[in-house]
Amino acid sequence: MPPETLTAERILETTEEVLRRYGPAKATVVDVARALGVSHGSVYRHFRTKAALREAVTQRWLDQAHAELSALAEDGGRPAQARLRAWLEALFAAKRRKAGGDPELFATYMALTEEHSSVVAEHVAVMVGLLTRIIRDGAAGGEFAAGDPEAAAQAVWDATVRFHDPAYAAEWFTPGIDAAFSAVNDLILRGLRA
Repeated sequence: MPPETLTAERILETTEEVLRRYGPAKATVVDVARALGVSHGSVYRHFRTKAALREAVTQRWLDQAHAELSALAEDGGRPAQARLRAWLEALFAAKRRKAGGDPELFATYMALTEEHSSVVAEHVAVMVGLLTRIIRDGAAGGEFAAGDPEAAAQAVWDATVRFHDPAYAAEWFTPGIDAAFSAVNDLILRGLRA
């Protein structure tokens, strides 16, 4: 049987496993290459530096949230209020799944996102853009009174930071967090209503 083709996606998947095993401080490109059964030069042909590889892993992790949230934002068959609530709930649920389901990798990603602030800034821009879409649709349909949907979207993002910023991950599993999340969502929706 011929060896499996070395692709960027395969390298990224293996890098996640290596990061999970060794952590961001100790994981090396040589470790990734060894896990793949190739030379480290083969990895460097896809990612020119260790920093580029780590940035790509971070980007991949953040991009995983975009698909589900994009679908919710673009679901024009539902009222904007319902879409906004569902979007915020999906974001919080996804963050909790990542933090609780694989705490070692989540801690690794927290360290990597600190290294790659431009990747995080792009992710936040995408998220705020999705919120803007929902709020703009709500304003156009008479559900929301948002004169500036982009500013309103940024305000919603900022108001919900406790429920999506990894810095608050320790709070995501505490008693009362669901009630606090619901209260913030209710307040946001009341504030946006036309």
